[in-house]
Amino acid sequence: MSSRKEVDPGSEEAVTIYDTTLRDGAQGENVHFSLLDKLRIVQKLDEIGILYIEGGWPGSNPKDLAFFQEVSHLPLRRSRIVAFGATRRASLSVEQDPQIRMLLDAGTEAVAVFGKTWLLHVREVLRVTPEDNLAMIRDTVSFLKACGKEVIYDAEHAFDGYQDDPDYALDCLTVASKAGADWVVLCDTNGGSLPEAIAQLTRLTGQKVQCRVGIHTHNDGELAVANALAAVQSGATQVQGTINGYGERTGNCNLISTIANLEIRLNKRALPPGALSRLQELAYFVDETANLAPNPRAPFVGRCAFAHKGGTHVNAIGKLFRSYEHIDPGIVGNRRRILVGELSGRSNVVLKARELGLVLREDDPRIREALQQIKEREAKGYEFEAADASFDLLLRRLLLPFSPFFQLVEYHVSIRRFPAKKYEVCEATVKLSVKGQTVYTVAEGDGPIHALDQALRGGLERFYPELARIGLRDYKVRILGQMGGSAAATRVLVESSDGSSGWTTVGVSTNIVEASWEALVDSIEYWLLRLEQPRDPLSSYTG
Repeated sequence: MSSRKEVDPGSEEAVTIYDTTLRDGAQGENVHFSLLDKLRIVQKLDEIGILYIEGGWPGSNPKDLAFFQEVSHLPLRRSRIVAFGATRRASLSVEQDPQIRMLLDAGTEAVAVFGKTWLLHVREVLRVTPEDNLAMIRDTVSFLKACGKEVIYDAEHAFDGYQDDPDYALDCLTVASKAGADWVVLCDTNGGSLPEAIAQLTRLTGQKVQCRVGIHTHNDGELAVANALAAVQSGATQVQGTINGYGERTGNCNLISTIANLEIRLNKRALPPGALSRLQELAYFVDETANLAPNPRAPFVGRCAFAHKGGTHVNAIGKLFRSYEHIDPGIVGNRRRILVGELSGRSNVVLKARELGLVLREDDPRIREALQQIKEREAKGYEFEAADASFDLLLRRLLLPFSPFFQLVEYHVSIRRFPAKKYEVCEATVKLSVKGQTVYTVAEGDGPIHALDQALRGGLERFYPELARIGLRDYKVRILGQMGGSAAATRVLVESSDGSSGWTTVGVSTNIVEASWEALVDSIEYWLLRLEQPRDPLSSYTG
């Protein structure tokens, strides 16, 4: 069940979401976006319904300048692109400042400019007088407004500045407001504030300025989302952040978690109706575009967010989902997962089987056999938590008539190295029995496992041409137990995909090639089984 109240969307208070993934998020370590990446992300954010998208600083690099030229040609339905910059330089008039001119040349309806709020930065970083800093804020905001821009003023270090000198910090905010800013955004730039301090200054700012108030938090104290929510509860109506919390140092406010909490817990509309169910899709899309692995433990959208392992928990979940789930995972586009491992009980097997389309009774004696096999295999190093497909096959082999799609006769893997040429050849030969015929295949690959995979597929595709659709997406190896040295068991996890869905299989052996073969075979058999034997007949099977 959902904990979200069903209300008329028109009665909900709206919070404006301002995405800065392409600028502030791109400042995070290992986060890189090409021009095409940035344009694709803009299209996805617009599709989801994010109102403001900060595209970058047009004066900082050629790629950002090119971005603003290209993005102007996208037919956006909802989103407004924002160009980002700073207040004018102390030594120049606003009309003479080249970076202000670039802000205008970006051609966006809205611009965001940041200015100093903390006297430490005014005196030690800018090295200007407090009065000069106020003039820089006033001149920049009023000039951009006179040019017809919507102006979002980011008050950098607002909370540290307020702690240092409350009167001066408030002067910076009110000067921006009086100059015509449409928004004054309070920035917890160092990320060290607590929710109480965030709430206090947000309330006070709302009383002092004549414009709308926003919040921009960083996650150095792991409170960026909590601080953003505290600001909203204290009157802020814009939240700035990044998808998946990308950003400088430990990151920015994670908009995925923030949006979910705003809509589900605070009953505030952050996205258009129906878009909340696409949160996981959005999170994964941005991770994929950035070439980063999704965080499996991310709240709301992570693979583990609604995963249940302990027998007591799983037993309760089987009776009442909300006993151990704070929301229905489908609300944010996620799904429930029942894990099976050494801590499993009968309920884990029953519910996991149901998740896979198999319906078992609690008193089915084969459940005990399945548990015993699971625990014996996990003692040897198998890990079914991360290998749903191998567990699916294990259950089917135990509970249903199961005929393998092929049988191995033999395989051989060789590596020939030519040191003088700094070159090597990895070759695999595989002999299979398929549908009464013997098939012998030879293939080369980038490594022994790739060669083995190529030979296996090459032998099977004439019988199962659909196999051309699937491929390896990830390959992980872990050595189990240090005491065995080079003879220790090896666990291999293989993640495969057909382009629309993915699955993971596991193999364990003291021989890494054998462990890999086991995982590869499971991967192919699982997919062929899904292809040729739909879930429906299995779901009606009760034994």
